Amino acid sequence: MKGQPRIDVLREAIYQLVCKTAIELPSDVVEALQKAKEQEETGSIGEVILSEYLENLHLASERSAPICQDTGFPVFYVNVPKNFAISREELKRHIKDSLKRATEHQYLRPNAVDPVTGINSGINLGAGFPAIYFEEDENKEYIEISLILKGGGSENVSCQYSLPYTPLNAGRDLEGVRRVVLDAVVKAEGKGCPPGILGVCIGGDREGGYKEAKRQFLRRLDDKNSDEILQRLEETLLRDLNSLGIGPQGLGGRSTVLAVKVGRLHRLPACFFVTVSYMCWAMRRRRLVYKGDSEFEII
Repeated sequence: MKGQPRIDVLREAIYQLVCKTAIELPSDVVEALQKAKEQEETGSIGEVILSEYLENLHLASERSAPICQDTGFPVFYVNVPKNFAISREELKRHIKDSLKRATEHQYLRPNAVDPVTGINSGINLGAGFPAIYFEEDENKEYIEISLILKGGGSENVSCQYSLPYTPLNAGRDLEGVRRVVLDAVVKAEGKGCPPGILGVCIGGDREGGYKEAKRQFLRRLDDKNSDEILQRLEETLLRDLNSLGIGPQGLGGRSTVLAVKVGRLHRLPACFFVTVSYMCWAMRRRRLVYKGDSEFEII
């Protein structure tokens, strides 16, 4: 790391990460939405909806306002160098302080609700809220914090299958995976605010499958999977899903999903889970790179 970490700078950088994630989509997502709009028939409902999405993005950026009224569940991925000078607990505290501050300044809607009492904390903090995952990388020379804000509508239609899945005649193979992923999107219809982005995990246990499926959202929409088999599966799924005709908001069209990202985890012999995490069109994802002193970048 260049120089020593400055707590005041790092704290401000995390706050800016939260605010920017809420009000601006990354360039690859904007480009995918523009491309989807161009692929819809002129004057169609799909083209109109996508035009409204893009106008919404313009207004949100212009007014420094949230892209969506549901500002989502915050999921942080924190990658730190080995023997980093700041403890994990201190980093957690700065992350939570940034969420509270962003909520007070109305970049985030209060979303943390106690499931037993029904009481909203009012500051986007609570038990398990936000989710913060740490990784230590001995080869990394800087701290990297990625944030995803995942809305409730898309979370509701995320799901997990156990193969074989008899209703679809889906076996324990890639064809079985393809069938259940298509089924997940058909069942979601317009409830996940399509065109969506899918994060898929093949394998793992039930908990690990959801974590890995969500981790796929950290990838750019235009990247290529380093695994050739999974790359072909992603391309096949993208083609097949966009042939369903569900379209933007489920009202018909050529753009049902913008991208499909697939990962895999080793599984137990008795288990074969396929986990589908659905992200709405407002793919709010940003990454903070802090290199020390006053040097940081939000990508």
